[in-house]
Amino acid sequence: MTAARRGGAPVGHLTELDPVEAGAVMYLRLWNDGPAAQARVEHDFRRCLGASDGHRALMALADLCSLCARHCRRPILRHDVRCRCLGSDEACFANFVAAAATGDHEDAMLIATLLVRADMAPSLTGLAATLGHALMRIAVSDVPAGATVH
Repeated sequence: MTAARRGGAPVGHLTELDPVEAGAVMYLRLWNDGPAAQARVEHDFRRCLGASDGHRALMALADLCSLCARHCRRPILRHDVRCRCLGSDEACFANFVAAAATGDHEDAMLIATLLVRADMAPSLTGLAATLGHALMRIAVSDVPAGATVH
């Protein structure tokens, strides 16, 4: 396997993740799947979190994905939105968001440096904490992550 494809190697299944981690992966996939999928993300966030908090979560995800795209060490590989597999880059992203959300700042910063340049890690970690907190709220609601996707 070439280094360029290594990040997409399956390392598990989405069902093995907790709701926050699974939500992080699903919303990462959706956000990068185009405008229609981004609209579904916005709808999920606003429905589950309300207009203000939903917008804040949406902007955190958008900025997080934008910073990753602009400052990544290499492109973050993702599986298809409908895929049940979990790629190694996606697992890293899920762990990163979960660590940031639970206040494990040092681990989150370390994981961030696997994704982006070291100077971008603090910005990325703050955004991941905001997104993770939103995903924690969604996880306790009755709406599963990515529920609008069929």
